[in-house]
This record gives sequence, structure tokens and C-alpha cells, in this order.
Amino acid sequence: MATLVDRLDHVLGVAAATPLADTFGIRTVEDLLRHYPHRYMTHGSELGETEPPEGEHITIVATVESATLRSMKNRNGQFLAVTLAADGQRIEATFFSPHKLKHVVVPGRRGMFSGKVKYFGKRWNLTHPSYVILGGDDNDGAVVPAGRIVGGGTLAGLARGAVDASGSVDMSVFDRAFVPIYAATKDVESWTFMRCVRQVLDQLDDVTDPLPESVRRERGLVDIDTALRSVHFPNTAQDKDSARERLKFDEALAVQLVLADRRRDASTRVAARCPPITDGIAVEFDRRLPFELTAGQHDVAAEIANDLSAPHPMSRLLQGEVGSGKTIVALRAMLQVIDAGHQCALLAPTEVLASQHARSIRSMLGSLAAGGELGSHELATKVALLTGSMSTAAKRSALLDAVTGDAGIVIGTHALIEDRVEFLDLAMVVVDEQHRFGVEQRDALRAKARGNTSPHLLVMTATPIPRTIAMSTLGDLETSVLTELPRGRSPIISNVVPARAKPTWVDRAWQRIREEVAAGRQAYVVCSRIGDGDDAETGKKKTASKSDDGPETTAAVDMYDTLVAGPMHDLRVGLLHGRLSGDDKDITMSEFNTGEIDVLVCTTVVEVGVDVPNATVMVIMDADRFGVSQLHQLRGRIGRGGHQGLCIMISYLSPMGGSFARLEAVAATNDGFELAKLDLATRREGDVLGAAQSGTVSGLRLLSFIDDEDIIADAQDCARTLFARDPSLANDPGIASMMRSAWRSDRVDYLQKS
Repeated sequence: MATLVDRLDHVLGVAAATPLADTFGIRTVEDLLRHYPHRYMTHGSELGETEPPEGEHITIVATVESATLRSMKNRNGQFLAVTLAADGQRIEATFFSPHKLKHVVVPGRRGMFSGKVKYFGKRWNLTHPSYVILGGDDNDGAVVPAGRIVGGGTLAGLARGAVDASGSVDMSVFDRAFVPIYAATKDVESWTFMRCVRQVLDQLDDVTDPLPESVRRERGLVDIDTALRSVHFPNTAQDKDSARERLKFDEALAVQLVLADRRRDASTRVAARCPPITDGIAVEFDRRLPFELTAGQHDVAAEIANDLSAPHPMSRLLQGEVGSGKTIVALRAMLQVIDAGHQCALLAPTEVLASQHARSIRSMLGSLAAGGELGSHELATKVALLTGSMSTAAKRSALLDAVTGDAGIVIGTHALIEDRVEFLDLAMVVVDEQHRFGVEQRDALRAKARGNTSPHLLVMTATPIPRTIAMSTLGDLETSVLTELPRGRSPIISNVVPARAKPTWVDRAWQRIREEVAAGRQAYVVCSRIGDGDDAETGKKKTASKSDDGPETTAAVDMYDTLVAGPMHDLRVGLLHGRLSGDDKDITMSEFNTGEIDVLVCTTVVEVGVDVPNATVMVIMDADRFGVSQLHQLRGRIGRGGHQGLCIMISYLSPMGGSFARLEAVAATNDGFELAKLDLATRREGDVLGAAQSGTVSGLRLLSFIDDEDIIADAQDCARTLFARDPSLANDPGIASMMRSAWRSDRVDYLQKS
């Protein structure tokens, strides 16, 4: 018999277990049983794929429509050209051992075919796929001679006792209501998983359920032993659905247990109490504001002020629509902490954004940011900036201001996290664009607080996060949301330009920029890349680059040259990208801020936080290269003053394609939360909070952020109830083991790293 912790090489043998370990990292019985089928074949049906990615290894169930021997073009020999019918599609397959196969792969027979997708034009095919013949219309379910599985092995061993002495296969292994189809490779095919899972389940002892029976009964969940068996070999649709519902709940609960534990931990830590006072710098700042805060800003400010007054550290996420005024809310909170005699740190993801924050905060504070200078206000503090590219003297000055406490606000990039950076009394950390930082980076900065206290934490994002993702990745944070725009700001108008079909519209985009500049305003032109990979070292430029998976894209350095020599020849054009030195970036951004540059050609270094109220037009080249949320972020840089903003998204793709439709969907709404849902629906779920999370979707094998909001919310309530009842989980060892499992898995990386 076997248990979940047993090694597969002991259960299956070394020969069967080694490919599973080498290819999928599957080493234990539980690893194998948690490799769930991603779909099921029903008896007698076909099972196709819709536009699978090129290079992906897929398994389809198809009927052979035709099989023709053809001669090789460039060498002697023949191949078998096969047309497969699957779910209304026609898929071409090519076999290079035709004489061995022509009597097996014949018209009318149905089979499972597994191989790598390759596109020729708009049609995809399978080259030399592995296969299992299941029978045809005239002999469905019959015993079929065991043809060789191309790429390795024979059909022997698909199920115990499935092969008789003649070498034929008892196809009753496939004669089920639901046959599992697994994510596979050429080394470990779907039917190999089927065989291995069947062998393991036949030996598996009853699995002890980690969920209390009361939790299962309240939700109508099947036990874990039933779920693990039924998810692989369900007898009915109800078996399959019940198993998947239970396993989804387990995934959601494991995540929520981790987050609930963090909330509990935060509630036990001590923080500096920073209640508002009536005669401090915060009140003086409010008195000087030349505009009225929105109702939403007042409400969120009150929530934060209440958190800062408590003896435990605040942990709050501030979500705000692009241009909704998050920075001023964060600044008012930092001034409340300064009034209590402490310091604040603001962590930004880029030097451009850190410098922008420093300029913006100094500007908003005026003489209140001139602490230590002659003529400064008696309540004034100092705002220090620390970035990696600053001069040694500037860094030394910023470090001194931080360690002496002269700077009430220290703004910086990752440089703030370095060991040499010390604070006199750090009591609040503000993290801008939280998805750009991992939990280790935030904790490194929080660790700089004095003594045993923990600083208050406010993380901000202008990337709207759907509720399901917020619950599943940031559930240890309280959430505040700003949705309304500040008074006087108009929604941005967006248009999509099909450049190949309407080249004159591109010319019109340049004309619109000229019109805005003539009216005294400014514009951005955003490109998806800086230039060719060798440009920075050789100085040579190329006009365009063709990527492996799409048409040519325009580089920022080339766009700059084109505009300066052509449609913007008489305007003041600047260039900003990540390869420039820190000083050059700062100078360029400063000149754009002061109006000395009319048109700024740039990359996504301006994606977040950059605030130039006079900029009213943005042209985004190759807009299809950007994600939905990124496009929303970019266009949020315009229309921040009193004038209407116009975003022009240029694409060289066909207006009939899905990517162009996505751009039109972005242009149709300024609602970031609606766009976040679109982003979630059109991208892999693990990509939503940052590119580096894309490979860790395996932590959530069945749970869907799109479809399973109710399950996630239920799991969150369950986790918080369990911790409220038993904070140490001492009386719930099964629940504690689920949480420990989540800590050990890739799931934690998925939740926290970016």
C-alpha cells in the first residue's frame, strides 16, 4: 500500500518515476495526484484545441479523415500525411514512419494524438505526434493492435492487465464516461500519466482529511480521499464537479490561511502611535491647499488617520484610479507621523518616479519642506532623496539627513533598502506601485524601525486589482479605494489607429501633437523598446526590429530621430529611456516639467507616477505590445491639468484580430477596474500583478480568479474564523499542515514576488 508522502520510485519503479521527476518535478505520490487533468474526454467524442500557442505540447482526440502516402521533397523516402477532424476543426499531422503506421492510422479510426504545435500560415499542425488508436465508427471500443507510440515505448502498461499475450490492448481502459487528459510532454504523455495515476490509486491507503468535518459539512464538500480519486477517474459529471470544487476550496483556503496568519501576526506587533494633532505640520499643510479634496480622499484619509493612531502597525493598500490623488493622501498621512515626532520612507520602483515624488512633494509642501533652512516655517521638515545614480556627495548628504532625523521624509528607490541606510526613528513606510516589490524588499525597509517596533505600512497602486486577486494576494492588508477624479479633470479620450490600413491617420496623430503644442501644451510619444540590443554599446541604430512573434516595432531612439527630422523638426523634442544616466534622466524630466521640451519620446519609464499637468496628448506606438493595465497606466499621464487628454494608440496589426479588439476595448472605457477584469480574462492569471509571477501559476492548479470569486470569499471567511477560534491552530493540526504546505510551495512566491 502507499501514502501521499511515499516516493514514486518506490511505488512505480525507477523507470516509470524518473521521467516524471525530470520533466515535471513530480517525486512523491501526492505530487502525482496533484497533477490534475486539465480536461476530460467523454466516450465516443472528439476533443480539439482552439488556436493553441506555437510550440505547446497538446493532446487531442480526433478522427482520421484521410491518410495519404507522399514523397519527400528534398530527400528519398515517404511520409504519411494525415488529416484529423476534432471538434469541427481540420488538423494536419505528419508521420515519418509511414509503412509501420499506414495500416493503423486509417480513415474512420479515432485516436488520441499528442505532439508539439507548429503553425503554417494561420493553420496549425502536429509533426510526428505520439498516438493511441481508440477505434473507429465500425469498431469503437474494440481491441486494436498495439501500434508503436512514436517517441517512446509501446501501449503496454496503459492499465494493469491491459495487454494480453498477443500484444493487443484491452481498450476498456478508455471505455469510461470521462477519460482524463493531462498536461504532458513528448517524454511523459497524457496516457502515461493515466497509467501511473491508476497504478498509484490502486495502492493508495485512505487519505486523512485535513479539513474538519464541520467545515466540510457546512459547505457540502466531499472528503479529500474521494476528491483525489474522483478528479482523475470520475464516474459521473457530478463526481468530477464535486472533486474539483473540493480541491479548489483547498487551494483557496491554503492561501487565505497564510494571509490570515500574517494579519494575526501584524495585530500582535507594536507600532508608534501617531494620532492627529491640531497645531502641527499636517493641519498647516491642509490650510495651504489651493483646492478642495474629493469626498473619497477625505474618507480614505480618515481611515488612515485612525490606523496611525493605533498601537499596532497599519497595513493598508491604497488603490486609486490613475490621477485620483493617491500621493496627496499618502503625504497627509506622512505629515501626521512627522507631527508625532517620527520619520517616513517612500519607496518607489524607478529613479524617474522617485525623483518625481521628491519634486512633487517639495512643491506641494513649499516652505514646509525647507526644514533647517533660513526663512523656513517653524513646523517645516526636510525631504531627502536617495537613488543609486546620485553623486557620492549627494548620497552622503541624504544618508546623514536620514540617520540624524533631519529629514522627516526620505524618498528613494531600492537604494533605501541597503544596509548602510539608517533612520533615527522610522515609523511609516509608503510603497508606491506595490507590485514592483517583493515582500523581502518591503520587510528589509520595515526592519529599519527603532527597537522592537514595526513601522506603519501603506502600499499604493494605480493598477486596479480585481477583488478576487486582492483577496488572494493582498488579503493581509486592509484596502481603501479612490475612484473619483479630482475636480476639474476630464476623462481621457482614446482612439485606436490601424497604421497599415490607415497610414494617413498616423500623419494626423503628428498633426494633433503640433496643434496641442501650438496651443501651449505638451505631448508624449511612447515606444515599446529603447532600440536594438547592441545599440547601447555600438551606437548603431536600426530603423525597426522584427520580433519572433509579431510585426516590426519602433524603437524610441529611432522614433526620436524620425520626428526630429520630419513632423516635429521645428519643435523641442526630448528623449527619455532607461539606459540614460540618472543625471540625464533627471535633466530631461525636469525640462519636460518646466515646459522646455514640447514632445517627450520615451519608453515606459513614464508609466507610473509622472505628473506633468500641461501634457495633453500621448501617442503609443505598437500599442498591441502593451498589456491592458499598462495602457491604462500610460494614458493616465495626460489630461492631469485643466485640459482634455487625448490618447492615440497606434497598431500595425490587422483590425480584424483579437489584439486590435483588445485595444478598442481599452479605448472604450476609462474605468480601470473594468479594464483589470479584461486584463484578467485575456492574460494568464499569474501575469496580472507582474511579469515575474507568470511562471508560478502552478501554485493554483484549479482555482480561477475569474470564475471562483465565491470560493475565494468563502475560504477567506473560513480562514479568519479558524484563526479567531484558535490563533495558534493547535487544535486544528490538519489546518496547520495546509498552511505549512502553502508556505513551502511556489504559491508564496506567486503571492509576494514581482
